[in-house]
Amino acid sequence: MPLKEKALICPLDWGIGHATRCVPVITKLEELGFEVVVAAFGRPLEFIRREYPRITVIDFPGVNIKYPQSNQMALNMLKLLPQLLYGIWHEHLEIKKIALQLGISLIISDNRYGCWHASIPSVFMTHQLSIQVPGKLRFIQGFLNSINRWFINRYDACWIPDFEPHRGLAGVLSHPKRMPVKAHYIGILSRFSKSVIPDKDYNLPDLDLLVMLSGPEPQRTILEEKILRQLSNINMQVALVRGMPEIDESYVMDKRIHVFSHLDSKNLRALINRSMIVICRSGYSSIMDMVTLGKRAIFIPTPGQTEQEYLSRYLMEKKIYFSMGQHEFDLLYALEMSKNFPGMVIQNDFKALEEQIEAIKRLVSPSSQRETPK
Repeated sequence: MPLKEKALICPLDWGIGHATRCVPVITKLEELGFEVVVAAFGRPLEFIRREYPRITVIDFPGVNIKYPQSNQMALNMLKLLPQLLYGIWHEHLEIKKIALQLGISLIISDNRYGCWHASIPSVFMTHQLSIQVPGKLRFIQGFLNSINRWFINRYDACWIPDFEPHRGLAGVLSHPKRMPVKAHYIGILSRFSKSVIPDKDYNLPDLDLLVMLSGPEPQRTILEEKILRQLSNINMQVALVRGMPEIDESYVMDKRIHVFSHLDSKNLRALINRSMIVICRSGYSSIMDMVTLGKRAIFIPTPGQTEQEYLSRYLMEKKIYFSMGQHEFDLLYALEMSKNFPGMVIQNDFKALEEQIEAIKRLVSPSSQRETPK
């Protein structure tokens, strides 16, 4: 039996969203005959270990950037630009070592800029082709987007998890005026695209509210504490999923708030379906999940993260989802206002994704194999 080609997937480690949206990519790669290896770090690594206990995972730290407690994330990132660029270069050197050691024949990077190889077909997967910058720093937006395109163009292809017409689900983020070379829309990606039966029955009543926390610290904890304070005065049946796959625990507060450190995709989907409405970050992966399941949701963007702030504003202006800032968040007000925002349903048949995998697969076939990785 011939050896399978090995595909290396590298999700960004800012929250678990970049890892969750790799689930349909992993599934499709395996269906098309690849052996999948995942290089990740922190919570994305733990998520993949839980979701795919059979596949090889590599502890692969990324660029170590800490979120500030204030909302000055964009300014903080600008100050750290030299550190970011050095980290990307170091990541690039490490990926070359991993590819050589494991005999990798395809690399798919989800927003990790250094995970490409000159001798191996490499794909950059992102919805963020137009970096959004706050008003005071708008003068550097063109410069940052030039850097963004330069890195993306190091790859053999850019896969965009969105649909092309009508500015898609991500608006200007995924539909910039100037596109990278070899960019392809592959449709939205959600770990909930495949219908499955949950492993467990938690004997929960139907839920008034599901809170799904995610994203980098300290903002994840700040939001958790704020929501729990407000829930203490509201008589609702609630489930709260903390987004911490490195911990395995669950408990009940006040006989009505069911807390889970983490749930795998099958059991989380069952919980979402039993909930009247979901509160979560406006990270793009969470948005794709809600759209896939056709669920009503309230979005709270991570403070200072311009991408999430843009997405929540874009979808609210379209009257699809209600959103509210973390600092002023009022649970009762948000629940009342959200009644006017019905959500939406979009399904992906994954034909575009399969076509792009087949296209990149032709580059790794023996007849067209590039020089041996060095």
